[in-house]
Amino acid sequence: MEALRDAYTEVWVPSAVCPLVRFANVVRPIVSTGIDLILPGRPAPLNTLALLRGFDDIVSWYGANRPDFRAAAQELKLPFRFFDALPPFGDFRHATEFFLSQIGFGGPVAPRINCPPLPSGEDFIVIHPFSGGRSKNWPLANFREVSKRLPLAVSWCAGPEEPLDDAVRIDDLYELGCWLASARLYIGNDSGITHLAAAVGTPVIALVKRMDAIVWRPLGRRVHVIARELESISVEDVLEAADALLGHSSENAT
Repeated sequence: MEALRDAYTEVWVPSAVCPLVRFANVVRPIVSTGIDLILPGRPAPLNTLALLRGFDDIVSWYGANRPDFRAAAQELKLPFRFFDALPPFGDFRHATEFFLSQIGFGGPVAPRINCPPLPSGEDFIVIHPFSGGRSKNWPLANFREVSKRLPLAVSWCAGPEEPLDDAVRIDDLYELGCWLASARLYIGNDSGITHLAAAVGTPVIALVKRMDAIVWRPLGRRVHVIARELESISVEDVLEAADALLGHSSENAT
């Protein structure tokens, strides 16, 4: 989205993502815009139509699975360019490269989000042991064993619905990014928070299934991806990676 920036740019995204978008002139929660009410053969909300017709170009991943919405946008002669929201099966480029290629840019480029670190009284390591699916989670017992053997204090991180006692839970993603940027190291599964930690520049150890890593691994100068079947990743593998990153290694590893 930042690569598409023009003299005036609006970004419409899910509400949770809004705090992270700092480059646009205006950021709107997509649920507030009314575009979900645009359907073939039905009168569209006038305020939504006025907004959409005010743009020279609308680049959209919204509606990738909604042919009715695409048809309505075409019927109303709105200036949409629709793109697929997921790389097609068999496309083994990294997702960042795929999305950039859709708009004519090369890649992959490691995403960067400017979240200034919070003042911190001591060095600490963040562990987030969850993800969007159980099949992507390294066993919690392994994370706990790693935490006992790390040389710095550990802060556990969890989302609102993730069960973990005494975990840090920060709903605002920008504030979460600033907190993650304060850490000496982040360790986690293939999750959105792992990608956020990499994007704010925190050294990251990401445990990612081998096939998923090809397209979805986090990118960054200080990102170490352990890409294997999760049951074959040992505690020693993670501790070795942590030792390298805490020793200021700046190399990617897979």
